[in-house]
Amino acid sequence: MSERVAIVWDDQLAAYDFGPQHPLKPVRVKLTVELSRAYGILDLPNVAVHTPVPATREQLEMIHDPSYIDAVEQISATAERAFANYGWGIGMGDNPAFRGMHEASALVAGASLTGARLVHDGAVEHVFNPAGGLHHAMRDRASGFCIYDDPAIAIEWLLRSGHERIAYVDVDVHHGDGVQAAFYDDPRVMTISLHESGEFLFPGTGFPSETGADGTSVNVALPPMTGDDAYREAFDEIVPPLVEAFRPSILVTQLGCDTHATDPLAHLALTTRTYRHVAAAFHDLAHRLAGGRWLAVGGGGYQIYTVVPRAWTLYAAELAGVELDPAIPAQWIDVARSLGAQGLPAMIDDPQVVASPGRMEEARDGTRAATAATKRAVFGFHGLA
Repeated sequence: MSERVAIVWDDQLAAYDFGPQHPLKPVRVKLTVELSRAYGILDLPNVAVHTPVPATREQLEMIHDPSYIDAVEQISATAERAFANYGWGIGMGDNPAFRGMHEASALVAGASLTGARLVHDGAVEHVFNPAGGLHHAMRDRASGFCIYDDPAIAIEWLLRSGHERIAYVDVDVHHGDGVQAAFYDDPRVMTISLHESGEFLFPGTGFPSETGADGTSVNVALPPMTGDDAYREAFDEIVPPLVEAFRPSILVTQLGCDTHATDPLAHLALTTRTYRHVAAAFHDLAHRLAGGRWLAVGGGGYQIYTVVPRAWTLYAAELAGVELDPAIPAQWIDVARSLGAQGLPAMIDDPQVVASPGRMEEARDGTRAATAATKRAVFGFHGLA
């Protein structure tokens, strides 16, 4: 059991809400917290819930251009039409404007900063901010449902607080482009992103050739229909060796679960079995290489009832060092159904949740080729074969 674990949560984090027609629905995070509570994780003696405080203007400016923050504040205060084109990446397409957008986004960033501070100060070993992981926001524009880039802000704060090497591993189905861009020329931060190839999916980046400063930008561009076995093989060949070679003082992970076989916005074919595998690997790396220091944030995931709460509760259980009963607690099922859920599965997926196992086998060669391309691009920088 991990000695000291924090979950950063406040119901106000659900105010990060682009509206009822938008796929990024805050209820998914609320249901995650409620499922963790139903399993008793939040009542464990080694787990504490911490209330976040909003990121300050100065903290936001560590990553974002002051003029962009000015624009977000103004739009936040005056927005009348969600899909009007306000500029700065806000208003059209992925990022409709909403009243209170600045305050909600600053609170999400503040939640990741709260977690970073808790780990840095030694108050806890592991922290999870399930509302975070907004990894697409750029210095001067919103992108991909993300207004402020909370992982990048937390990492920059940790650098300024004295950390000399930070490893950031992103397992969202979409390339972690905002975090990569923030630290692309900074050899103190290794960014590793495993994602569906930009040939097929937003944001169209994240190829092995994007190697950054001395090979510290690492990208595994996976083919559609990459399944559990192939994904775990790629993860195990890339992530542990590179993190071991880099030897960070803290591990930061973005835990997007839109890699799931049933996710409506992407084309990978994972099940919750892989999330359990990845969680255990991160836990091991944090203790072996970073003194136990592990800051985890949420990310994408658009099966809001059947996948996101299960995936992130599996991660929360791993942080806390406990095993979960496969049967989901009845009291949580009642809550989820009251909010619109139907057909809720067991905690660990049956492999048959994947509808096209034949296509997964076809993708295996492509996954191995993607892994090999990443190794050729960056392993030599780190003395790895």
